[in-house]
Amino acid sequence: MINTLIHYFSFPFVRYAFIVGVLISLCSSLLGVTLVLKRFSFIGDGLSHVAFGGICIAAVLNLSNNMFLVLPLTVLSAILLLRTGQNAKIKGDASIALISVSSLAIGYLLMNIFSKSSNLTGDVCTTLFGSTSILTLKKSEVWLCVILSVCVIVAFILFYNKIFAVTFDQNFAQAIGTHASIYNLVIAIIIAIIIVLAMNLVGSLLISALVIFPALSSMRLFKSFKTVTICSSVISVVCSVSGLLISILAGTPVGSTIVAVNLFIFLLFSIIGKFKTR
Repeated sequence: MINTLIHYFSFPFVRYAFIVGVLISLCSSLLGVTLVLKRFSFIGDGLSHVAFGGICIAAVLNLSNNMFLVLPLTVLSAILLLRTGQNAKIKGDASIALISVSSLAIGYLLMNIFSKSSNLTGDVCTTLFGSTSILTLKKSEVWLCVILSVCVIVAFILFYNKIFAVTFDQNFAQAIGTHASIYNLVIAIIIAIIIVLAMNLVGSLLISALVIFPALSSMRLFKSFKTVTICSSVISVVCSVSGLLISILAGTPVGSTIVAVNLFIFLLFSIIGKFKTR
């Protein structure tokens, strides 16, 4: 087993996969706690479907690097979701469903009408489940992921206190002079960036698990916001690395394996949490 891993790690694309996997899992876990506590967990699903639509458009336009189209489109959709979610006529969950389903349908429709690929089903499967995307990263894509991940981590650290305040009591935060709408916008933009980065790791349909599972697992054992966030980050990184290792050794799909490991950890922490309570 060790010799097999050493052999695989001699290939640059495997090292790139682990670098990107660790960075994405770390970033996604930071705001997972906030999304769970604000009951806005499904924003990951909504934005992932928007990103899928953006990738389809980029494929139709034959863009060499789809990130330059998908990232702005997803960020714009995150801002739109935030605005429409505050509309009395269209509630948050309804706006997410409206935008996500429309993006998914239009994206798949465009791929069927205009795509020149000989393996359309395989392309769609890869985009939805991240089967091989993480193993085909270019060096430029890895550097872009590193830069965006550093920006996300720095933004979270700088605005930690404000994010904490907006997460637990937005009305009180506004009463003491905090511009809650601005920090909600920061949260939405960061989540959009994370979603775009995570598509290469687990695919568009499984992104929510990467964001939500570590937060839910850590909440089984810990109560304070800071402790839960730290534990969530550790769990997310461990699950991603374990999933990648299992995928390499067993030949299983990367995204599905990572989510399965996250599910196992959640069940394990739930059992430990029940014994701890008793």
